[in-house]
Amino acid sequence: MATKRGLSGAGIQRSRSTGSRCPVAFAIFILLLVFSVLVVGRGLFTSSSTDQDDFSIGSHGQELNWRVRLALQHLKSLLSKEVIDVIKASTDDLGPLSVDFFRKNNLSTSWQEITRQNYSTSVESIEVASEIQQQKSGANNSRVFETAAILARRQLREKRREKRVADLLNQDYEATVKLENAAIERSKSVDSAVLGKYSLWRKEYENENSDSVVRLMRDQMIMATVYVSLARMKDNLDLAHELQTRLKESQRSLGEATTDTDLQQSTLEKMKAMGQVLSKAREQLYDCKLVTGKLRAMLQSADEQVHSLKRQSDFLSQLAAKTIPNGLHCLSLRLTIDYHLLPPEKRKFPRSENLEDPNLYHYALFSDNVLAASVVVNSTIMNAKDPAKHVFHVVSDKLNFGAMSMWFLLNPPSKATIHVENVDEFKWLNSSYCPVLRQLESAGMKEFYFKAAHSAGGSNLKYRNPKYLSMLNHLRFYLPQIYPKLDKILFLDDDIVVRKDLTRLWDVDLQGKVNGAVETCGESFHRFDKYLNFSNPLISKHFDPNSCGWAYGMNVFDLKEWKRKDITGIYHKWQNLNEDRLLWKLGTLPPGLITFYGLTHPLEKSWHVLGLGYNPSIDRSDIENAAVVHYNGNMKPWLELGMTKYKSYWTRYIKLDHPYIRGCKLSE
Repeated sequence: MATKRGLSGAGIQRSRSTGSRCPVAFAIFILLLVFSVLVVGRGLFTSSSTDQDDFSIGSHGQELNWRVRLALQHLKSLLSKEVIDVIKASTDDLGPLSVDFFRKNNLSTSWQEITRQNYSTSVESIEVASEIQQQKSGANNSRVFETAAILARRQLREKRREKRVADLLNQDYEATVKLENAAIERSKSVDSAVLGKYSLWRKEYENENSDSVVRLMRDQMIMATVYVSLARMKDNLDLAHELQTRLKESQRSLGEATTDTDLQQSTLEKMKAMGQVLSKAREQLYDCKLVTGKLRAMLQSADEQVHSLKRQSDFLSQLAAKTIPNGLHCLSLRLTIDYHLLPPEKRKFPRSENLEDPNLYHYALFSDNVLAASVVVNSTIMNAKDPAKHVFHVVSDKLNFGAMSMWFLLNPPSKATIHVENVDEFKWLNSSYCPVLRQLESAGMKEFYFKAAHSAGGSNLKYRNPKYLSMLNHLRFYLPQIYPKLDKILFLDDDIVVRKDLTRLWDVDLQGKVNGAVETCGESFHRFDKYLNFSNPLISKHFDPNSCGWAYGMNVFDLKEWKRKDITGIYHKWQNLNEDRLLWKLGTLPPGLITFYGLTHPLEKSWHVLGLGYNPSIDRSDIENAAVVHYNGNMKPWLELGMTKYKSYWTRYIKLDHPYIRGCKLSE
């Protein structure tokens, strides 16, 4: 024993003498020992996973546990309990390693990376354990616990990192679920929209205005007509008689129906019976060439009927537009009778001294319609700021002169001046001076107007308007001759209504032009090529087919420039060239476009809004802002043809309680 103690004491003495080399060797020994334990355990897993992927380390649990226990026994003899707990805690978190472990956790990290991480963790744990052992040998227990706390915090950070990764994956999953749900909802909304459209289509299809049955019946009747003809052609008289019977039944059942709701209850049964007969006829008679030929003949016949009815409709429309209504005829007759009953001294208009005063506002109105002329005068005066400065020059024909004079004698326009003249009393206006008057009296013109062949409607009915036979329509080209002492005059048609004060028109600078008018070339049919014959060299040489047209109805004329440029002479020249009507048809606008070519100053469109006699879609704001509205077209406001939506602008200027108006039932 003494020897052993001596040896031991000598060893201790040598150890002390060797300095600090023993702790380093001891730490290296512990490192190698712990590493060998880890390599033995992991080596088992590596060898088994190489041979069989699904083989886990748990199948060799007894051998592994024996090795672990053996290693721990050696470690217990060398390390304290605190160091062993630290090493065990760093390795227990790894859990049992197997292929299933990787699959269940859906890890993308390779086995080699896991081994490197575990190796780093193990080395880190051994380093910490070595540090603890060194500190324990120095009896520094507080340092051991601090180091253990550091390791615990590192492990906690790792777990928090893993938790954050798991949370991110969970958020991605939730976002994916939300996107899928949103897609499902969009799909549902699309389906709902489709179903809604389908329901709407069903509702429209099944509404009371549906005519599907009516159209089917008409198709059946057409085919029945075809097969009746084919049956007679093939001497199948029994089938022809049966088809004819069913055809009459369908015609009676259809009647004047335009929608399915107008049909009788027995209609479906008759349609079914007709269908059976048509099926029978098809089996016995159908021949593609014969059926096609018959349908083509029926189509051609129907087209000819439509064309004929259209010509008749145009003729009747023109006739209705130019025929004087009974009420207007009554008014004219009663006024004419009363005028001729007046003493001559009471037939004179007051304030005749204003008729030639160039400082006043003068209007020219040529009309044979008493009621229309009264609306023009009344609307102008009611919207004028100073009616006393306005002068109206009215010219009518000898047939309506008495009625026109009597109306304005009974209904003077407030403080304004008015004077009525008879065109037939203009002795200077004769056929030797006026080419158009000579042409109107020619035999060729009378034949054009009154030939029987044209009575049912020709190619251009509007050009045979009876108003073209009256010189009232052509007086607009003789304004300086009629009013020689005036400098400026405003020409008004009798189918207009004035809605604002017009005195500002006298202040418009025409810039050396003669005619101030609103242009109408916003639409293609209001350009020169629609009024003039540009195939004639006289027209094509002097005029541009794309030149902008303008409107008669409200025109301000500079009579001084008119005289200086001899506008009436230009009109006479072109009127003589058109005696055979090859340059233009009848009317006053084509010669007006030629006469004032290059001499027309465009006015703002709000001065003159056109189309109330043919266009049902004029913007209401345009009418409200207009100074003058024009009922150009066939649908005049005093006719039954007139459009109801525009009549109120005209009727508000009629004295409906006037005895003459009530007596002729014009107020109804």
